Amino acid sequence: MKLFCRGDADGFCAIALDNVVQLLLIPPMCLGVLGFRPELVYGHILPGVAVSFLVGNVFYAWQAHRLARREGRDDVCAMPFGLNTPTMIAYVFLVMAPAKQIAIAHGAPDPDAVAWRIGLVACIGSGMIEFFGAFVAQRIRAMTPRAALLASLSGAGLAFLTMNFMFSTFAHPIVGFVTLGLVFLFYFGGVKPRWGIPPALVVLAVGTALSWATHLAPLGTLAAGEMGWRPPVPVIADALSGLSGGQFLPYLSVILPMGLLNLLASLQCIESAAAAGDSYSPRSSLMTNGIGTFAAACFGSPFPTSIYIGHPAWKRMGARAGYSTANGIFVTIVCLTGAMSAIAWAVPADAGLAIIIWIGFIITVQAFESTDQRHWPAVLMGMVPVILAWVTFSMKSAARFAGAGSASGPTFGPGLLAAFHGGGTAIEGGFAIEQGTFLCALIFSTITVFVIDRRLAAAAGWALAACALSLLGFLHSWRFVPTDTVGSMPLVDRLAGAPAGPGPLFPASAYAVAYASLAAVLLLAKLFTVPDDKAPHA
Repeated sequence: MKLFCRGDADGFCAIALDNVVQLLLIPPMCLGVLGFRPELVYGHILPGVAVSFLVGNVFYAWQAHRLARREGRDDVCAMPFGLNTPTMIAYVFLVMAPAKQIAIAHGAPDPDAVAWRIGLVACIGSGMIEFFGAFVAQRIRAMTPRAALLASLSGAGLAFLTMNFMFSTFAHPIVGFVTLGLVFLFYFGGVKPRWGIPPALVVLAVGTALSWATHLAPLGTLAAGEMGWRPPVPVIADALSGLSGGQFLPYLSVILPMGLLNLLASLQCIESAAAAGDSYSPRSSLMTNGIGTFAAACFGSPFPTSIYIGHPAWKRMGARAGYSTANGIFVTIVCLTGAMSAIAWAVPADAGLAIIIWIGFIITVQAFESTDQRHWPAVLMGMVPVILAWVTFSMKSAARFAGAGSASGPTFGPGLLAAFHGGGTAIEGGFAIEQGTFLCALIFSTITVFVIDRRLAAAAGWALAACALSLLGFLHSWRFVPTDTVGSMPLVDRLAGAPAGPGPLFPASAYAVAYASLAAVLLLAKLFTVPDDKAPHA
């Protein structure tokens, strides 16, 4: 099989544009949402992204060539690979943003560095789950209902991708509506641009032109200091610093489920490639995905990588292995030369947000398409905690914009609760859902599936597991700091030898009792219920 063929050009254009759209999110997320310094973003995070892309894309291209030689074929297509967008968004909003608020509350001299280091630890955690999970992925998948696995991911897609970026769509309607219309036309309408132009290129070009016409671009001034060669530098010492003192423990409830979802989603992508005729080794493919994520963290990126869905589409384009190699080289050049700064200056995120919104739609729709209709209530149940976590994050951000947590305003505390209660909002429920959002989604969705299937003992078992997680502090355990609400795990801190924070040893004891009570109801249900033959069941 050739190193590069004509179809690789089409495949490269498609995946490079997809990657550029996702890379365009990094500056506004890191500089805007997190308030990181430009030198941290362009000097460490983007070079780390480059390393991860090079590792993954080169391996999957080599893997395709090896399969082609073994089977004597010339039509083998490498699996697409790049940033994991849902996990990137989750780590920004649910890991690094609260970590920075905690650092500010504790008077850390460099809150940016603290948040970034916690992000590196989260990324390492994802890489370890992906790597070691390669040996047990099939078993985990068999134990957990598909509806539960997809529900929390679809909630993240709907809330953090679609709903979050729809604000910008309606804030800048000329750019937002036109690009959204093009996305719907190309991806839902069953049509494509003439002359073989990639749809994503049309959307991005039109969005950029409209952004310049409506003065959304250029973004600020292009600083010459942000351009230039930025070689990747190992940051292992920073990652180890993030591990010290158990700082990462409150975020395990985000890291573990997202890592598991990424692992199983990658496994599905490998199965999709096999269905298209390219049977790759699941173990080596998943292990390399984990190595790519681990490499990202070791060189400064807190964002995991993933095997992409859509291998059959790239194969239909005629792409083989060359597009994967070219993608790795292209992203490396963009991230190491400071070109991303110029691209972000000239092409605002609004130009490509419609594509991200579409990705959110697809992730959400897939959860229903891939699940039996009778399990749809479980999908909805799993989506709700993630959506509520996004709503709570937005409400807390609005409170901070109004002065809460500032030097001249009220701190986050009982007074804030009283203000929300006065408006009819039990905001403490949102604070509880924020802590362990994806675990909560996974557990409630699984319980719902087992109840629908009348496997009540299994449902009770998951409720008891949630009871234990609540006692340990992985679920619903929170406390106030002056500028935010954060996870509180005094029992785990004490067991790990870390200094325990103020407050009770079991902050989420009420939730532990509630889950235990739910388990009791499920176990005793046969004593006070009879089968309803008219109801659908397994």
